[in-house]
Amino acid sequence: MFDWMNRALGRETKTSAAKPLIALTFGGRAAWTPRDYGALAREGFAKNPIAHRCVRVIAEAAASTPLVVRRGGQVREGDPAADLLARPNPDQSGAEFLESHFGYLQVAGNAYAELASIDGVPRELYALRPDRMRVLPGSRGWPDGWEYTIGGRAVRFVRDKASGRSPILHARLFHPGDDHYGFSPLEAAAMAVDVHNAGGAWAKALLDNAARPSGALVVTAKDGEGRLTDDQYEKLKAELSELHTGPANAGRPLLLEGGLDWKPMALTPADMDFIAARREAAREIALAFGVPPMLLGLPGDNTYANYREANLAFWRQTVLPLARKNAAAMTGWLRPWFGEDLDIVCDEDSLPALSEERAARWARISTAEFLDSAEKRSLLGLPESSS
Repeated sequence: MFDWMNRALGRETKTSAAKPLIALTFGGRAAWTPRDYGALAREGFAKNPIAHRCVRVIAEAAASTPLVVRRGGQVREGDPAADLLARPNPDQSGAEFLESHFGYLQVAGNAYAELASIDGVPRELYALRPDRMRVLPGSRGWPDGWEYTIGGRAVRFVRDKASGRSPILHARLFHPGDDHYGFSPLEAAAMAVDVHNAGGAWAKALLDNAARPSGALVVTAKDGEGRLTDDQYEKLKAELSELHTGPANAGRPLLLEGGLDWKPMALTPADMDFIAARREAAREIALAFGVPPMLLGLPGDNTYANYREANLAFWRQTVLPLARKNAAAMTGWLRPWFGEDLDIVCDEDSLPALSEERAARWARISTAEFLDSAEKRSLLGLPESSS
């Protein structure tokens, strides 16, 4: 009855215990990047410097590994397969083509290469975007072909079952839950990428607001009048939003009257420790890609004694397995086109990163007195002496 009378006389007040507080920041559930190619490429490769550098350093290193074409174990001058790999198409060199191929593989977990032929003769190679390609599984579950969609048009590529010739090479990384598509390192690092990006956005927002955390206005009026009417509440919210938020209002003093008091309520940068969180997220991203943090300039790494050992581990554990896998896949893909005696291998002896390891191996074999010259040359991968 008294409540009804108060409302009739216009003396209604809010009874919420939270009413004396006007919070300017609110917490919420974590928002994660969707696990699709477009979102991962945008948030990971395009916006995150750690993931961007990991993809670039792996793709460039693997593409710089020379490929040697052999026939029956011998290298022949003017081999058409070697010429195709050296100049795959009019717009790209062999290294540029392979860099695109390996880059797609790191971002999407899948990479597609197209072989364009005229009258059954291979002419050009192209790296196709994986988000535009779809596997067409057959009745037994194995891929019968692929469909590439661009500009509203779809082009189908089908493997010739009689000859084994396929216009598409589908390279993919291991995926334990999918029969046709690979799993990207960037997808495994997606949560760390989000944390790293969110830390950067938080730091930028803090700087835009003069490095001042948010807080709350507390009504401190006496005699039990520590409440605001609806009009006062809405007016104060509008003034705070218009005059004291955003980079343009950074550092503007806040005028308090009528029993209002400012109480900081956000954690300080030291409490949140975003710098340490971003560093840990950066290390997790590097771990997912197999790049030693030392090569990315990340501090606090004690796994490797020095940069040289970190670089050697990167080549041995990340680049060479990827390059060898690609060479073997290309051998199987191109043999129906160029002959069964075709063999594509990585020329690891010409890599500068492995020069010291190679020199130690040569010295060890050359000083082995129990081996004759022919055996030493064989162990070193050299042809037999003509003399």
